[in-house]
Amino acid sequence: MTLTSRQLTLATLDRQLLLERRRLDVAEAVRQVCAVQAQSPASPYLALWNRVEGFAPEDLDAAFTDRRIVKASLMRITLHAVHAEDYAPYHAAMVRNLRASRLYDRRYTSTELTDDDADVLLPRLAEFLARPRTGADVEAEFTADFGEHARRLWWALKTYAPIQHTPTGGPWSFKLPNTYLASAVDPEGETKDAAAGVRRLLLAHLRAFGPASAQDFARFTLLGRPVITQALSELGDQVVRVPGPSRTALYDLPDAAVPAEDTPAPPRLLPMWDSTLLAHALPGRLMPQEYRPLVVRRNGDTLPTLLVDGQVAGVWRTADGGLELTAFHKLDKAAWRGLTEEAEKLAALLANRDPAPYSRYNHWWDKGIPGAESRTVKG
Repeated sequence: MTLTSRQLTLATLDRQLLLERRRLDVAEAVRQVCAVQAQSPASPYLALWNRVEGFAPEDLDAAFTDRRIVKASLMRITLHAVHAEDYAPYHAAMVRNLRASRLYDRRYTSTELTDDDADVLLPRLAEFLARPRTGADVEAEFTADFGEHARRLWWALKTYAPIQHTPTGGPWSFKLPNTYLASAVDPEGETKDAAAGVRRLLLAHLRAFGPASAQDFARFTLLGRPVITQALSELGDQVVRVPGPSRTALYDLPDAAVPAEDTPAPPRLLPMWDSTLLAHALPGRLMPQEYRPLVVRRNGDTLPTLLVDGQVAGVWRTADGGLELTAFHKLDKAAWRGLTEEAEKLAALLANRDPAPYSRYNHWWDKGIPGAESRTVKG
């Protein structure tokens, strides 16, 4: 049977725990959805609130503190929260890209330091970060040897070295200045483990976002086509081809299920940069193409979105002690009722933690977001 576009959307929603909240330990929930975007400290909390039945922010606080969930630079060269057991293989899969993104960047090459200058410091950095330190601490440690270049050297190292962010308090566990801790990963061993890491990450992507194409996996990770082609070949019968609505080859796990086309999708209020909007090649599965410029801004900021029947239908922000919901098109009463119920619950959660977690991004609304209708919902 050939899968329809609707079924692909429902499959993604189902595997992302967005068709039905499930009662899961937060670390296991993070593992099931592969990774949670953590560029903004609040986003992992709001992502899991959408996915875990009875989600308690304190559980995620504890998981970060106990290091059962790790926050680090990974896919797309940005911060993600991942299960602690997944960090080492995911980092092995991504380290070549992470390293190249910094050591080949003019901000590093302008220092006239070499690749070897950075790489040779990895053991010293790991020793220095045996306990949590701030970036300022690391720069001070390197200044004696590298002078004014210490800042740019640290800028490069903090992206590709095997280090994680450590909680510093605040409503969402992390606040400035960031602190860093070395992970128990052997950089030399990672070279040998890179291919295995890519295979593990690809299987996790299919489990969380599949059925998916090689192009989808490339967009989610920024890995190159040869690396992905090799991984698909090496996985053999651990992945299968499935027919989809276009000529693009889709892959999935052999025992994976896809919901029926008439399965309803409940309303959701997704956080900024939710992975469901970043895990597939354009135009994606949840985002109508005409709404992409309204949600994904020129600098890559991906605004908090309203989902109606599995599709992005608008955006939301905190305002006036509640949430302001802006729909891009007219919604019926049932859709507004469902969104309002979700917004009331989310506003109550935010009131107990941080009533305006994304306020620094309000300038996008100030510049104008065309909408068909808006409503403010109190907690």
